Amino acid sequence: MDEQVRDGSAAGIDVAAETGERPAPPPRTESVKSERSPKDMAISLLVLLIPIALLLAFYRGFLGGDEPTTVDPAPAIEQAQSANAFPVSRPQGLSSGWRTVSARFQTVEDGANLRIGYLTPEGRGVQLVQSSVPAERLLPAELTDQGQPQGPTELAGRTWQRYTARGNQQALVLLEPARTVLIIGDARDNELRQLAGSLR
Repeated sequence: MDEQVRDGSAAGIDVAAETGERPAPPPRTESVKSERSPKDMAISLLVLLIPIALLLAFYRGFLGGDEPTTVDPAPAIEQAQSANAFPVSRPQGLSSGWRTVSARFQTVEDGANLRIGYLTPEGRGVQLVQSSVPAERLLPAELTDQGQPQGPTELAGRTWQRYTARGNQQALVLLEPARTVLIIGDARDNELRQLAGSLR
């Protein structure tokens, strides 16, 4: 029987030799690394950035994305006049470069405030405050502890007081028996004076 097994094995070897076939080697497991070139990454980034740039251009060019949102101050002014808490003035004769960006009338514990925010022709922010709150309480709250008097100035026949304020801001203050008028912002002195002189 052993001879038959040996004969069979030998026969198998002879057949493989005659046909030229060899058993297939076991598959080799190699780790294939997928690496992206810098060029591929740059193209992918460009594909993402182009739509964003187009949307931004559309927003700015057609939807006025850089333009500030303006408001009508008339309702807040009328509300202050109806409350009759203090005499109410409004700017007159300002150029179209002055844009109203906020307006609010509010009653507070010690009185009432009318606040109107402007963007000046030079693109700076200014706030006009008319208030019946006592000046000794209003000025420290609005000017902070950095508010220091800088002397008087005459505007449209009225004497205003110049003050420093927080940061690079400055202020003009008009003290009257029934109200205090405060103009404060980071605008230049000539724009603050222009707004103060326009009040009627």
